[in-house]
Amino acid sequence: MMKAVIQNGFGDPGVLVLGDVECPEINENEVLIKTAFTSVNYADIKSRKGTKASGDFPFTLGLDAAGTIVEAGESSGFVVGDRVIAFPIGGSYAEYVKANKQLAFKIPDSLSFEQAAAMPTVSILSSFLLHEIGQVKKSDTIVIHSGAGGVGTMLVQLAKLAGVETVIATVGNLRKEQYVKSAGADLVCTYDSFAEEVLQYTHNQGAHVIFDSVAGEITSRSLECLRLYGTLVQFGNSSGRAGHFKTSDVHSSCRNVKGFSLGTTRKHRPELLGPAANKVIDLFSAGKVKLPIARIFDLRHAGKAHELIESRDYEGKVLIKV
Repeated sequence: MMKAVIQNGFGDPGVLVLGDVECPEINENEVLIKTAFTSVNYADIKSRKGTKASGDFPFTLGLDAAGTIVEAGESSGFVVGDRVIAFPIGGSYAEYVKANKQLAFKIPDSLSFEQAAAMPTVSILSSFLLHEIGQVKKSDTIVIHSGAGGVGTMLVQLAKLAGVETVIATVGNLRKEQYVKSAGADLVCTYDSFAEEVLQYTHNQGAHVIFDSVAGEITSRSLECLRLYGTLVQFGNSSGRAGHFKTSDVHSSCRNVKGFSLGTTRKHRPELLGPAANKVIDLFSAGKVKLPIARIFDLRHAGKAHELIESRDYEGKVLIKV
């Protein structure tokens, strides 16, 4: 048996309860990991509330984990003692998790488990968005919505590391402006004024690529400041509302709208994530990028971690220590 945070119904953070469950059993293509830390992602909040899908209770939340392999399937390619990050099967708010070999990645001894746990979802997603989906060039002007969040912080850093000329980020409150600029943003705007400020900053040309994880009215306002032949990358809806645009806004301006989901890719094309994972592991290990840790909670206080995420009153990543 092991300790895990169990959810028996949808609701507020109070539905997250620490309990005893059976330890996962692995097959030949899987590994069993003793969890050191897991991160809290906004997708966890949506899953807890039931806004993502219907629930098959009880279940355990959590997208990613960092820890040590304690059992390795004979076809997994791993050995006991390997330090890894992983996207587990069945949630990560638990003492032990199992993962398919395609969704576990070795990390060097020089990378702390805290920093490793902060990175899997946000850094692998950001690398894929920037280079594969957005196909951003050095000469581009790009806009990154929710610049103070985990993905936003990572996108800003990776873009500047890649030599992108102009990085504009949006925030809900300008109190976060200095934090986002310290990550490398050239201009920080609020959601209320970003369209006008982007147009002014680009002499009415607009941005080449806009990364939108908010949706709602932010999607339509993004198209207002996306230049001809530009690309809108849509990869989330943290606002809780669908974004809308007219087909004429796309074809007449030769703009592109691309969608991406890390969850869908983990499920259907996990082999695509290996190169991005290895790239960001190397960058973190070399100290070229980093993710500030906003706060670390004990496993039994997972509900308090969710409260902090929902408050949006934090900068960086929120972790759970297991």
